[in-house]
Amino acid sequence: MQPKRPKGSARPRQPERPDQPTRWPERPVQRPEQETDAQRRRRRAQFLRELTEARELRDRVQPRRAKVARLRHAMRMRTFRW
Repeated sequence: MQPKRPKGSARPRQPERPDQPTRWPERPVQRPEQETDAQRRRRRAQFLRELTEARELRDRVQPRRAKVARLRHAMRMRTFRW
């Protein structure tokens, strides 16, 4: 007897027959109807602004980690060869 799992588990469904491969459940892709390039660019710009704001906030909240990250980045840049 197999242990019971809650519905909506993140595991793939078990094959009904052992010779069938295990498959992830299908998820419908939700895309807006005929999104224009301008709308996509506007959404992307908004996302990038929020991402930058989140990084700045993280750097203010954790200054030591931000400094270490800057030093690591500088080291990578110095050792990069063209």
